[in-house]
Parts: sequence; C-alpha cells; structure tokens
Amino acid sequence: MINVSAWAIRRPLPALMIFFVLCVAGLWGFWKLPVARFPDVSFPMVVVTISQPGASPSQLETEVTRKVEDQVATLTGVKRVTSTVTEGVSTTAIEFQLETDLAGALDDTRAAVSRIRADLPQDVQEPLVTKVTIGGALMTYAVVSDRMGVDELSWFVDRDVTRTLFGVPGVAQVARQGGVDRMVRIDLDPDALQAFGTTAGAVNAQLARSQVERPSGKSEVGGGQQVLRTIATVTTARDLDNFAITLPDGRAVRLGTLARISDSTADPTQVALLDGKPVVAFSVSRTRGSSELDVAGGVKAALDTLAKKNPGMRFQLVTSTVGETERSYHSSMEMLVEGALLALLVVWLFLRDFRATWISALALPLSIVPTFAVMYWFGFSLNMITLLALSVVVGILVDDAIVEIENIVRHLRMGKTPLEAAREAADEIGIAVIATSFTLAAVFVPVAFMPGIAGKFFREFGWTAATAVLFSLLVARLLTPMIAAYQLKSHGDEEKEGPLMRRYLGLVDAALRHRWITLGISTLFFVASLALVPLIPTTFIPFTDIGRSNLQLELPPGTRLDDTTRIAEQARAKLRAISELKQVYTTVGSVLDVGDPNKTGVGEPRKATLVLDWGNARDRDRDQKQLERAVRTQLGDLPGVRLSYISNEPGENLMLVLAGDDPQRLQDASITLERELHTIKGLGSISSSASLLRPEIEIRPDPQRAADLGVSTADIAEAARIATSGDYTQRLAKLNLPERQVPIRVGFSEDTLHDPALIGQLRVPGRNGPVPLAAVADISPGSGPSVISRYQRQRNVTFTAELNGRPLGDVMKEVQQLGTVKNPPPGLSFINTGDAEVFVELFTGFVVAMIAGIACIYMVLLLLFNHALQPLTILTAVPLCAGGAFGALLLTHNLLSLPALIGLLMLIGIATKNSILLVDYAVMAEDGQGMTQHDALVDACRKRARPVLMTTIAMGAGMLPIALGLSGDSSFRRPMAVAVIGGLITSTLLSLVVIPAAYTVVDDLGGWMRAKLHRKTTPVDASV
Repeated sequence: MINVSAWAIRRPLPALMIFFVLCVAGLWGFWKLPVARFPDVSFPMVVVTISQPGASPSQLETEVTRKVEDQVATLTGVKRVTSTVTEGVSTTAIEFQLETDLAGALDDTRAAVSRIRADLPQDVQEPLVTKVTIGGALMTYAVVSDRMGVDELSWFVDRDVTRTLFGVPGVAQVARQGGVDRMVRIDLDPDALQAFGTTAGAVNAQLARSQVERPSGKSEVGGGQQVLRTIATVTTARDLDNFAITLPDGRAVRLGTLARISDSTADPTQVALLDGKPVVAFSVSRTRGSSELDVAGGVKAALDTLAKKNPGMRFQLVTSTVGETERSYHSSMEMLVEGALLALLVVWLFLRDFRATWISALALPLSIVPTFAVMYWFGFSLNMITLLALSVVVGILVDDAIVEIENIVRHLRMGKTPLEAAREAADEIGIAVIATSFTLAAVFVPVAFMPGIAGKFFREFGWTAATAVLFSLLVARLLTPMIAAYQLKSHGDEEKEGPLMRRYLGLVDAALRHRWITLGISTLFFVASLALVPLIPTTFIPFTDIGRSNLQLELPPGTRLDDTTRIAEQARAKLRAISELKQVYTTVGSVLDVGDPNKTGVGEPRKATLVLDWGNARDRDRDQKQLERAVRTQLGDLPGVRLSYISNEPGENLMLVLAGDDPQRLQDASITLERELHTIKGLGSISSSASLLRPEIEIRPDPQRAADLGVSTADIAEAARIATSGDYTQRLAKLNLPERQVPIRVGFSEDTLHDPALIGQLRVPGRNGPVPLAAVADISPGSGPSVISRYQRQRNVTFTAELNGRPLGDVMKEVQQLGTVKNPPPGLSFINTGDAEVFVELFTGFVVAMIAGIACIYMVLLLLFNHALQPLTILTAVPLCAGGAFGALLLTHNLLSLPALIGLLMLIGIATKNSILLVDYAVMAEDGQGMTQHDALVDACRKRARPVLMTTIAMGAGMLPIALGLSGDSSFRRPMAVAVIGGLITSTLLSLVVIPAAYTVVDDLGGWMRAKLHRKTTPVDASV
C-alpha cells in the first residue's frame, strides 16, 4: 500500500495543488447550487384533465373517468391511479413508481388517452395530459393601481405580468387569482324570443356561423397569386346591435331587438381579498431544480422594472415561502460556523497548541468546500437536508485531523523532530483513520438508497455526508501530516499520567478481570434502552412554526360565490380579536397551490381559503398551533361552515382512504368511520370526501310528447345549456381585437335566471317551430353528488384529520383500533396514503438502512483488519449508544422523527470510531510489541483515551448549537442533535470500558476456533 502521508511530506506541492483544484471546483459548485427549503422530491405523476362544461360528476364518471382509468391502468410502472370528478371536469392522476422515467410515462399516457378519444362524448374538450413538475406556489403578489379598473388590471396580469415573469429563469407558472375575464354579453329577452318565435340556441348558432374569419382559397390576378380571405367579424360590441337574425318564418330582426348587448365581463368564478379589499393577485411557481432565492430575486427585479414602466402601479407581496427558505439557509450556515468554532475550541483546550489547532481547523473548509462540487454534480441543492448533513458532520470532519495531530504531538513529546514525528505518527495511526472514515461512509451510503419518498429525503443527506467524510479522510492523510511536519515545533517531555487517567486505567483493569460481569451489565443496559422506545412519540417531520396558516372554509354544495365571500369576510372580522394576526389574504373559488393536489382539492364557489399571517415566531408569545386553536374557538359559531387547515408541511395531516365498489355501502361506512374518528382526542378538523349532495333541477323528457312535437333530447339539453350558461367556449363567436379574442356569450342574464318559472318557459326547436320546454319534459328538483373521488378504479372516501400537534405514529395506532378499521364491511378496504404511507415507508426503510449500514461496516473492517472476529468487537459499541439517544429524546420531549432517525444512523458510524482507535492499537501492541493481551488493552486505553474523548467532545460541541437552537428555527434539526449528543455520551463512556472486555472474549473465541481447526487439519500418525 502506498503511504500517501509519507509521500505528501516528501513532496508537499502536489498535495497542495490537489486541494487548490478541489477548492476552486467546490467554490464554483457553491456559487451554482440552487437554494431551496427541502429537496425537490419529484413524484413521477401524470395528470389527465378532461372538461365537459355543465356535465354532472355522475355522468362524467361513467362516460369519461372510468374509460381513462381502465386504459392508463395497463401502463408499465403505474403505482396508483386516483381520480376526482367535479361538475364539468374529470381529473385522473397517474402516479408511477419512483424510478420511472417521467418523459416516457408522459408519452405512454398520451398514447393511451388517444386510443380512447373516439369513445369519449363528442362535446368534451380535448384531453389535457400534463406532468406534475411544479413544487407549489412560491409567492403571491397583489396588483394595486389607481388608474385601472378590475377588468384592466386582470388583463394587465394576464398579458404584461405573465409575459414579463416568464422571462425570469426558473419561473414555471403564473396564475391569476381574483379579477374578471372580458366578455361580450348578449343577454336575451325571454319575452322578445317568445314574441318572435325563436330560441336562444338559434341566435347563438347564427352568430357563431356568421362572426368568422376563414381562408377562402387563392386566385391568379395579373400574373400573381393572391390569397382569398372571408372576413365577417366585428371589432366592437356596438356593431352587433344591427346584426340580422333570421327567424323561423323567414323574416329578419335586429339582434338589438332581441337582447341587451354590452362589452362587459364574464360571471366571476373567483374572488381575491386582501384585508377585506378586493384585489387582483397572481401566484408564481418555480420549476424543480431552480433556486428559490434566485427566482424570488428575479421576480422582484422584473416587477420593479414593470412598475417603473407603468406609473401608479404597485405590486404588494401578500404571501411567500421564500422567507422560510432564506431563514433556514442562513441559520444553517450560522450553525455550521458555530459548530466549527466550538469543535476547534475543544481541540485547543486539549492540546493547548495554537499551531496544532489551526492545522486541525484546516480540515473543516478543505472537507466542506470540495463537497459542494460533488453536490452540484449530483444535482442537489442547498436545502435543509443537505445543510443538515454538513452541520452534523462538522464535528466528524475534524475527527481524523484531531487523531492525526494528537498522535503527532504525542510523538513530539517523545523527543522526536517534527518531520520524524509526523511520518511515524501518521504511519502508526493510518489504518485506524482510514477505518473510521470508511465506516462512517459505509453508514451514510446505504442511507442514500432507502426506498420510497423518505428515501428521496435521505438520498441527498447520505451522499452529502459521505462525500464530506471522505474528503476529511483525504485531508487527514495528505495535508495534516505534511503541514504538521513543517509547522509544528518540538514539545517538552511526555506528559505524565494524571489521577483521572490512573482511576480510569484501574476501572479498565477491573473490567478485564470481571469481563463477563461487564458484558452482562452492558447487555442489560441495551435491553433497558429498547424499553424506552415505546415511550417516545413518533412522527414523520417535527412541527415547524412557519408563521402562516392556510385556513379553508367549506360551505354546503350549491352555495353561491357571493355568499361564500360574505361568510369569509365574517370570519375575517371575527379574527380581528387575535392580536398576533398581521394580515389576511382571502381567495374564494380557487385553491392554494401547495404542490400537492391531494391536499388542496379543486376550486369551487363554495370554498374559501384565508391565508393568516402570524409574523415571525420570535415576535409573539403563542406558537402557530396555539393560534390555530384560537382561530377555531373564534369561528366555532359560524353556521354551516366546515373549517380545516391546508398545510404544505409533511406530517401535519393523517389521510385514510376507504375504497369499494358499492356506493351505498361505502357511504354508510364513511359516516360510521367519521363518527369514530371524532372520538380520538386531540385531533383538529376531520373531513371526508364523502359526496355531499348538491341541489339540482332535473329535466326528464316525456318520450311520447317529445316525439309528437319533433323534439329530441339533445335539443332540450342544448337549449337549456345555452340559455342558462352559454355555449361551449370553443363554439362561441369571438370579437377580434389586436392582441386577443373576446368571446361573445349568448344567453339569459343572471337577473332573469332568478325566476324559477323560466326553465319551463324556455323554447326548444320542434318540427313545427319552437315549443315550451315544459310541454315536452317534466321539471322537478333533485340532487346529486358534488364530488366523486376514486382510488385504484374504485369509488373511495378520503378522510383527512389534522393532527393538531399530536404525533402521527400515536394517532395511527389509535386509528387502527377503531371498529370500522379493524373489521371493515365486506367489499370495502382501508388504505394508508399521504403522510401515513410515507411514515410507514420511513421506519421500514430505516430498519433496512440500519442493517445494511452495520453489514457494510463489518465488510469494511474485515477488509482493513483482515480478521473475521475483530469487527465484531468494534461493533459492540453500537448498542451502547441506544440508551443515551433514546433517553435524551425522552428527557427533552423530542419526537422520534425523520431527523432523529438520521441521528441514530449517524451514531452507528460514530460509535465504531472510538472502538476502532482502541482495537487498532491493542492489535498493534499485541502483535508488534509482544505485549500480553491484558497489557496491550491497558496500553491502548492509556494511549487512545484522550483522542477518543477529544473527538467525542468535538463532535458534541459541533452539535451543540443545533441542539440549543442558537440560530433560527431549529425544530427540524434539534431531534437529530439531541439524539447524537445523548448517544455520544453513553457510547463513549461505556465503550472505553466495555470494548476492552469484549475484545478479550472475542479474541479468546478466535483462539479457541483456530485451535479446533488446527486439530482437525493435523494429520494422525498411522504408527500410533
């Protein structure tokens, strides 16, 4: 094996050049790395959206949704198919396996939908097949202007703002909220239609056929070719007044005689309010892989430029997730620096040598900076997970350098020159340093291959941490000995053993003499540690106070947009009593984009969302959960309103799907289960997607009367649809303007539709002229489902329960004990989805990663030590960290969550580091210096106890700022730091005594096995 340390000491310039190149690459990678709050966990999901305006959910389910589901379910790699059917829209989401190529899945889905296009109703709009690549709205701005009306502001957002922001790198979508759409309205007079004997459909059809611009071929004129074009479109709404409408009897009448024509706006479908004032707003979403900070900065600069070009125009930021990302980024960087300084302080306190301290300090930047280049190469970002990985390895990164420097200093105190001390000390400690770094890497790398969504989070953590550790090994073997050889000075005499060391060695001697008692006590300690696990609540990700709550108000089906807006304003007025509330942004009829359509659903006039801004957590006494409970108290008396919170934070809600083919049995079971869920204490709002019935007016044609009058069912449906809501958009006539087309809608005004008798008076075309609708059909009130949810091609009901601060694991245990869940009705089944599904994947993946990590550690140690049993001695330290980790989590009231599991996985590698230092020297002393087993172990404890304590305290000091939360909101990082510090304490203190005892047992076992094998292989003398 090449002694790289000796080579670097002999030739320092190549080693320096290697790290110069690595640092330049790392700085370039750091500059290019995007900044985000969480990793871009992209789901390979394709969404098929098919619209048929006015169609009922039941009709769409039968004619569209089931056909789409049956076709796409056969595609390769499909994990699940879910559908949501609302009035006029069928949305089917196809989620593929995580390893599926999204581009190929998108092409396959388009081909599948194309194959059934001919089987779908003729009047459905063209199916829209899209991939889900947007990670939720990044920010929302309100547009304020004293010079423009609502219609002008709406068009300004649709045209100027959208056009400008799409020029900003990383912007994926700009969606307007609130405002209106321009439309030419032709409000027909029912009395005039009856008097002239025509119908709304006839007027609409004539207008659509006449108001067109079509190519008409070409001609040869004067030896040249010219294109023929027929132009029959108007440029102003006023021109339509004199448009001639042909009546059934052959006469003609002016359109202005039949209707009131106005250049106006379409009926509003959404409303946006800022502190009660109507606004036109827009949200901006970023593409995956882009930097949230860069996109936010680019959007702000673009809007500033746009505001300067349009005097009097202001853009007011109303919601943003960028602040959370920025705070997380800066606090992580601060923790990185704080942890590094504390770790170096520990080095100086032990060595009391400034030269040795700054040589150790070099290991930090020279390990972290090149890691940025690898992160950029892997496509990672600077997010909470990767920065957490760098924060937790701060103490580890100086470990190898500490061990090298401490050993060099010890050799200097023997009277050697710095050059001799560096060469010999590096050679002596080389195997131990390599083994400790590779065992840590062996723990982190399997973590990067964990399955499921949780594995997506762990992937960036595992590779980032493993890369930094390997770079720290390169620093320790190349630079640290080389710089020490040329910078350290000779030291005085070798330090004498203090009273603390003598007492420790006496304890080691006693443990060696009573090794079985020592191992028995350590075994009991491990068993007691496992008994603490059921006492620790479990969840996915700890609660984080982001200073913003998304409150959703849901009213009964059929509620009008104006009524929903009024109720939302009543709710906002009631919330004024909460002093911490800074601002309220309200959207009605649309949904917030949090990146997960399962959490937000679809926009409906009966739904409103209030974005409650609580400000910075440090500026208030109550946390977000307490404030959300106060909101529930304030709004508890709102009649007929269902309250719930929409969260983009994982681990906030429990989702449970009840699926089956029998709609009535499904409905009955959902009612029972919802009642049972309310018996679980501590939960917030509990909602289900069980179809609420919406009021309908059912028109049932009488076949005999319709046949006698020559009226078809299709004519009845079309006449009613055009008169009440207008024709399909693609069929409407258009008003051509220089920059856009404005649809011309023919129908009755909203005021006219308030008359309940109007439906029966509608005219439908018959054989001998228009006849009243009531003459050919029975009209009666009815009801139908407002929303139909489907899961894996079955009707389903999705239950969503707000955890309200309760641990997800505890709530899942209580849900499993509910009667309906334990014994579901025949034909029905329960499925964990959402955070509950990820939660199960997380803990399953953790067990797999832990076993794989231990196996990898064993293989690495086997290769390095070339001994089958010595790795078992080293791994004895792993169970010793469990008591400290679980005990620290329990005492500090931290949950067993994703970051805590990261800490436990880290401890597997960290615990083996201390064991390696002891075992490596014991083997060296026993084989190389001829010591007895007992003396070799005592000498190993004497020589390696200090570096073990130094590395442990340095690691603990590096974690201390995270555990104490000295910078920003550390709620996510704290459980990990607490688990690591607790595990470090017990594993270090116990391993210094238990590992020597375990070594003797394993070594004696190896000797016994060798003796047995030797006797079996020794040939027997035939003469005996």
